[in-house]
Amino acid sequence: MSGTSGVGDGSDGRDRDGDGRARNARPRDGLGRPLPYGTAGVARQPEGIVRAPEQTVVEAQALLDAGKPFHAHEVFEDAWKSGPAEEQALWRALAQVAVGLTHAARGNLTGGVRLLRRGAGGVEEWARDSGRARPHGMDLGGVTRWARALADHVEATGDVVDAAARAPRLRG
Repeated sequence: MSGTSGVGDGSDGRDRDGDGRARNARPRDGLGRPLPYGTAGVARQPEGIVRAPEQTVVEAQALLDAGKPFHAHEVFEDAWKSGPAEEQALWRALAQVAVGLTHAARGNLTGGVRLLRRGAGGVEEWARDSGRARPHGMDLGGVTRWARALADHVEATGDVVDAAARAPRLRG
């Protein structure tokens, strides 16, 4: 089967979107891992959606609760890229936390621990620098504690985690 899967020209063997940008059109599982073409996968998050911050939090929490932290990261990434400049570091850090959970659930424990800690540090730094501990109703201290505790657990036990069971509570 061709690598383009109807997405674009793909003359270089890569999937392309309508504008010619490289885009992997393979279906993905709930943790964002590519599946073979023709396999039923989980619906992907559309990219480039501009949401109100409250909508971002609600949508990301629903995805985290469903065991789809990779998809939650995409929602945070949209907020990071489309939101106000003073909040970009917050949304980027939350995306890192979601990717850390993704890696911990996929079995990439070293990467998961590293990203959970990096994201926790970014969230903590943003809260300190902005003076806002509860932007958009989120409990940033709770998110930071959760990410560090999960990183410590994964590092100490070597356990692959269940993403849905270990999902953070963004609003406490």
